[in-house]
Amino acid sequence: MVNVIGLGYIGLPTALMLASHGIEVQGTDYNKNLINTLKEGQTTFKEEGLDELFSSAVKAGILFSSEYQVADIYIVSVSTPYDNVSKKVNAKYLKKAVECILNVCPKGAIIIIESTISPGTIDRHVRPLIKERGFIVGSDIHLAHAPERIIPGNMIYELLHNNRTIGVDSKEIGERVKKLYASFCQGEIEITDIRTAEMTKVVENTFRDINIAYANELAKICRFDNMDVYEIIRIANKHPRVNILSPGPGVGGHCISVDPWFLVGDYPGLANIILAARKINDSMPEFVLERIYNIMQEKGMTDVSRVGFYGLTYKENVDDIRESPTLQMLRIMEKHLCGCSVKVYDPFIKENIVPNQIHNLDQFLAEIDLVVLLVRHNEIVNNIEKLEGKIVLDTRKICELEETYRL
Repeated sequence: MVNVIGLGYIGLPTALMLASHGIEVQGTDYNKNLINTLKEGQTTFKEEGLDELFSSAVKAGILFSSEYQVADIYIVSVSTPYDNVSKKVNAKYLKKAVECILNVCPKGAIIIIESTISPGTIDRHVRPLIKERGFIVGSDIHLAHAPERIIPGNMIYELLHNNRTIGVDSKEIGERVKKLYASFCQGEIEITDIRTAEMTKVVENTFRDINIAYANELAKICRFDNMDVYEIIRIANKHPRVNILSPGPGVGGHCISVDPWFLVGDYPGLANIILAARKINDSMPEFVLERIYNIMQEKGMTDVSRVGFYGLTYKENVDDIRESPTLQMLRIMEKHLCGCSVKVYDPFIKENIVPNQIHNLDQFLAEIDLVVLLVRHNEIVNNIEKLEGKIVLDTRKICELEETYRL
């Protein structure tokens, strides 16, 4: 049996995928409300294909509990934030999960860490826990690191088709773990050592963060000198070896906005480009607020309550708000005592999570004069005509209306 620990955005789809492909699975999470929701037959977040996969897994016999189970294999998929001061990985949730596993696991069990961690995290935090309990790593307990590579909005497809990396201490355990993931994964599965697997996942997300930062810095340069960054990028990308991304209001989610900090924290003085990229991307919400201020000055607007933020999630067509640039902007405004005036709307966020949140697009637009497009949801792409007559700050290059401003 496989016991999947942590049933969030990564753990739940993984557990469901394994169960629906013939693996006996028990899902465990400390959040009893979450467990009760799953037991009642409901998923805990929205994702294309997730409800169908959930139904298939339930029919296959998947179980959910807040208790850790006796199992042959454990998959740990808990949150791994970074420390705000040191920028190093905060392994407290990971360590707690491993400690609870050690309370119930039989000798010979395999513990697979799926959570994204900085290089050396398993050596520094996990191996010592096992040794303190009197277990021998590689004999009594086997360790593996199999970081996920999926993105909200396309999780189910990517779970099935993306390549995977498995880091292990021995080839034999690697083949066992590979066989488990090969029960559903149609991509290539690479076996390597644990430290390499840890580094590879962080490097992948850091690469993307740096590329986004380049586009965002270009946007700032072009705004300073009154140039069209989108036209410049369009022309530059005609070069066969150039592929510049589009700028945006910031970087959200629990991968690109978090993982590069692990390298900054672990390699101070060496991760210089990485640090610069993080600072650029973290500065974009404030840059957008400055653009809003300048547009309001130009248009003679003084009433902040007539400004509306479209989009609360960190990316399009999902309900994931982790590290959302919009929430970052609202926090900055709150800090400056003006955060409770703007209107906010997102079709994917049904509950009130911020002040002045509206739950109907037409009502939202009726109450504002300046709309700031922060997320490229299909809803707004398909209803651009409703923005006619509004002042628009488009941070995602969605709109071509007459009074459209860009970054």
